[in-house]
Amino acid sequence: MNGIRNNPLRTRQDLVDAALQLITPLTQCLTPGKARLMLGDSGASYPVGVAGMEGFSRVLWALVPMLAGGCPEAEPLWAIWREGLIHGTDPAHEEYWGDIGPFDQRMVEMAVMGMALCLIPERFYDELTPAQQDNLCSWLDQINHHEMPKNNWQFFRILVNIGFMNVGRPVNESRLRSDLDDMEGHYVADGWYFDKATQRDYYTLWAFHYYGLVYAKVMERHDPERAARFRRRARLILPRFACWFDREGRGLPYGRSLTYRFAQSSFFSACALSGVTSEEIGWGELKGLLLRNLRFWMQQPIFDRDGILTIGYGYPNLIISEGYNAPGSPYWAMKAFAVLALPPEHPFWQAKEKAYTPPSVFCDEQVRLVLTRDGENRQVIAYTAGNHAYEHMHEDEKYEKFAYSSQFAFSVVKEAGTLSKGAFDSMLAVKGDKDLWHARSGCDSFSLSERAIDFTWSPVDGVQIESRIIPVGMWHVRKHVIHSDRPLKGAEAAFAIPRDLPGKRLCDCIPTACEADGEKALAHGAAGSTAIWAIRGYEKGEVLRPEANTNLMCSRTVLPTLHADIPAGTTTLVCAVFADAGDAAPAAIPEEVKLVAQSC
Repeated sequence: MNGIRNNPLRTRQDLVDAALQLITPLTQCLTPGKARLMLGDSGASYPVGVAGMEGFSRVLWALVPMLAGGCPEAEPLWAIWREGLIHGTDPAHEEYWGDIGPFDQRMVEMAVMGMALCLIPERFYDELTPAQQDNLCSWLDQINHHEMPKNNWQFFRILVNIGFMNVGRPVNESRLRSDLDDMEGHYVADGWYFDKATQRDYYTLWAFHYYGLVYAKVMERHDPERAARFRRRARLILPRFACWFDREGRGLPYGRSLTYRFAQSSFFSACALSGVTSEEIGWGELKGLLLRNLRFWMQQPIFDRDGILTIGYGYPNLIISEGYNAPGSPYWAMKAFAVLALPPEHPFWQAKEKAYTPPSVFCDEQVRLVLTRDGENRQVIAYTAGNHAYEHMHEDEKYEKFAYSSQFAFSVVKEAGTLSKGAFDSMLAVKGDKDLWHARSGCDSFSLSERAIDFTWSPVDGVQIESRIIPVGMWHVRKHVIHSDRPLKGAEAAFAIPRDLPGKRLCDCIPTACEADGEKALAHGAAGSTAIWAIRGYEKGEVLRPEANTNLMCSRTVLPTLHADIPAGTTTLVCAVFADAGDAAPAAIPEEVKLVAQSC
C-alpha cells in the first residue's frame, strides 16, 4: 500500500487517486459474475453470500460520487460494477442477490443504490436495458414490503423511494411519508439524532445526517422545507462534532462500529456535497477536517498484504468487532468520498485547507460528553456518563470508560478473571475474593458540566459507588465513594499506551519508559505519556502489561494502575490522572490539581 501511503491527499485528484488505490485491489476478489466481493473467511450475523453482496455494494459509496463528478478514472471500474449490478438483480442469474426478508442486511446495502438513482440516473439506470431496469427496481422495491428496525435503517428505504421518484418508477408514498415522519422522532436538539435514547455515537453523523444531506441535495425542489431543515440541523452540529477531532485529524475512538474508520469524516464530505458550512467552519476548515482524517488513516496498518481493508481499528483485530462486521464491512468508510461528486471549480476544492481548533472545554449535554483538549489541539479527551448500548460487543468498553482519548485509544476485555486480560484502562474495576473483575456498566444517575462529571453506579449487587471526575487541563481528578457490603479489591487505571515502538531494525524496539511505586504509576515515550497518582485510599502503583490485541490502536500496551484494598462499609478513593501527546512524564502532581482534589 505504498501508493496510498505516499498520496498527499490534498487535492481533488489526490482523492480520486486514493479511491482508485482502495478499489483496484478489490477487482481481484470479485466472483465470476462480478456481483460479490469475497474478501475473507471470518463470519458475521448474516450468510456469506449476503456478506459478499455487502462488499460489492459498499464500493459504490465512492464509485457513485466519482461518476457524478465526471472522473474518467472511474469508467473501467464502473464497467465491472455495472456487470455485477445487472447479474445481482437478475433472478435468473446464478449470482442473484436473493429475495430479502424482514430485518435483512441487504436493506442496508440498498441505500447507496437509491443514492445512485438520484445522483447518476443516466449511468445507474439509463444504461440498463428495460428488462434490467425492471430487475433492479423490483429487487430494490423489496425494501418496501418487509419490516426493519425503527432506527436509521429507515433512511435506506427513504433513499430507495426518492431514487424511484427520480427515474419515474412507482414510489411507495405511504412508506416514504411514514419513514420521514419517524426520522423526525429521532431528532432531539442541537443537531443530534439518536437511534435509541441511550445510544449516542458516530451514527448520528454518518447515518442520520449523511442521508439527510443527500436527501436535501436531491429533493430541495420537491421538498424544500425538509431539505432546509436537514441542512439547518447539520449546520448546528458541525462545530460540535468538530470537537471530536484533534489537529492530526484523529477522531475520538468511541462507541460501536469503529471498524468503519475513516467514515468518521464522511459527515464533513456530505456537508460539502450538500453545501453546508457554519459561522465557525467555512470551506477551508471543512476541507481540513476531512483531509486530515483521511491522511491519518492512510498511514495506519489497516490493510492486508493485498491492499484490502481489514476488520479492526488501528490494525487488524477481530476482537473489537461487532457481529455485523463481515470482511467487506469496513468499506462503509468509502462514504468519505462523497465530495468527489463536486466539480473541480466548487468552492470546497478551491478553498485553501485551514486548521480548526475548537474550545478547550466543551460540554455537549445531548451526547453526554465533556470534551477537553490541550492548547495546541494535540489531543482530545472526552469524559462521559449516562451512555450505554445493550446489544453490541464490548459495549461497556465502547461507552462506559471514564475518559476517551484521541491519543490513547481504549482497550477491550478478553477475559475478566485477571487485570492483564481485562485491560481496564480509564476505569475503576473491583472484585471479591473469588469473583471476576467488574467495571462500570451503566449509571443509576448522572450529571455533566464543563466543571465536573458526577455519576452513581453499581458494578455488582451490594456495591454502590458515587463518582466525580473533574477535568484540569490534561489532568483530571477522580473521586469515588464506595459503599460495599463485603471487602473488595480495586484497580484504577490511566490510559493504555504502546509498550514499544519499532526501531530502525526489525530486531530492535524502542520501549516505553515505565515507573511505579507506592503512590503512582506512569509510562512515557515517543507515543505519549500517561500517569495515575494516588491521593487517598490506594495501596500501591503498578504498570501492567495487558494481553496483546486488547487495545484498538496498538497491539502491545502498558497500563499504569493503582491498587486498593476496599473494606466492607464506606471507602473513599481519590486519584489524579495525566495524559499528554508528547514525552512529558510529570515529576509530581501540579498544585492546581492538588487544590482541585482537596476541594472535590
